[in-house]
Amino acid sequence: MEKHTNPIEFDAKPNEKAIDPSEYAKRIAELNDRFRQTYWGGKVMTTQGVDQLDELTSIKLFSAVMHYDEFTEGDDPYGEHDFGKVVIDGQTFFWKIDYYDTRMEYGSEDPANPHVTTRVLTIMLASEY
Repeated sequence: MEKHTNPIEFDAKPNEKAIDPSEYAKRIAELNDRFRQTYWGGKVMTTQGVDQLDELTSIKLFSAVMHYDEFTEGDDPYGEHDFGKVVIDGQTFFWKIDYYDTRMEYGSEDPANPHVTTRVLTIMLASEY
């Protein structure tokens, strides 16, 4: 069996006995946090409104998303750390992470497994949501 170098390896699905649903969500959150904090391990998309921001505002926005840690039950009911809101210079922005298969054709069958999942982080103006 091939040993993966990825520091977070998850092969079980939520309905398997080895992992309870809260542990599964915790594993997804760890992968999402790593991706959001490093921009490594997925694709980053921005909307037209974000693309039109000046350079300083863009730097502030991407930094705020990287350092986001204000997860609440209202914004993060499943504990996956896949959505957030930041305010930069009076403008409200949302970011969200979606899970696709490696070909980016369908949703991922197992978001806790980075070997079968492509994460997509989308950053947008709140008015574009």
